[in-house]
Amino acid sequence: MNWADFSSAVFNFSNYGELLPLFRDTLLAGAILGLVGGLVGTFVMMRDLAFAVHGIAELSFAGAAFALLIGADVMFGSLAGSITAALLLGAMGVRAREKNSVIGVIMPFGLGLGILFLSLYQGRSANKFGLLTGQIVSVDSTQLSVLAGTALIVIVGLALIWRPLTFASVDADIAAARGVPVRTLSLAFMFLLGIAVALSIQVVGSLLVLALLITPAAAALQVTAAPRMVVLLSVAFAMISTVGGIMLALGGSIPISPYVTTLSFAIYVVCRVAGAWRKRRGWSSRPSMAA
Repeated sequence: MNWADFSSAVFNFSNYGELLPLFRDTLLAGAILGLVGGLVGTFVMMRDLAFAVHGIAELSFAGAAFALLIGADVMFGSLAGSITAALLLGAMGVRAREKNSVIGVIMPFGLGLGILFLSLYQGRSANKFGLLTGQIVSVDSTQLSVLAGTALIVIVGLALIWRPLTFASVDADIAAARGVPVRTLSLAFMFLLGIAVALSIQVVGSLLVLALLITPAAAALQVTAAPRMVVLLSVAFAMISTVGGIMLALGGSIPISPYVTTLSFAIYVVCRVAGAWRKRRGWSSRPSMAA
């Protein structure tokens, strides 16, 4: 492949104005998922659960692949796998380091199951590929409604437990000493995280889910020490990555996920450079999330 072929596949904006209105539902779905990813990602970083997200994504992939094999709804299969893995990890305690060995066992098991189910599936290869790289381009109004309703569950759930969850995430021992139900909050958050992982897979696939649930929040942590600003920037970065990635992908012939992950990574690099500059100036970019 020469440069002309590559650039045509990645960026081809002929008839772009005609295509854009046709994908209104897709852009709305991307904005919704960016909002959820940015909010949940903040607590993922606070609770040091990046590795757990990857483990949950593998079982979500297995659930989606099984649903595809038996002709069921892929999104519900993905949700079942995610929530099962998340609750299993949540039941083990609140510290991520205590879960690492089990997550390391779950990840290859889930990936192996998913590959088994996909190898038995005799349908369109595009359906298989979509589980790994995302398939949000095909979302319709009915799927958008389901997606929005599921995302609303996550957002409302986070709103209800936000303050005690923040306290428990900053210092679980002190929170427990003051009567905060740390273990219950851990299970509740892991349940919401499982839903968020399943939703994020619709955009970037099971292999790249960290780009929505980790990178935006990690970028925000580089540039601000204000808790509210961390949340706002995390949401903004996630929405820019998803909506921007979708808009760029409409002009090319490759899946959405490379655009989303590249935008997300570029934002992180810029924030990392900005954070290093802040440190040289003597400003701390490490947030105190207890505020």
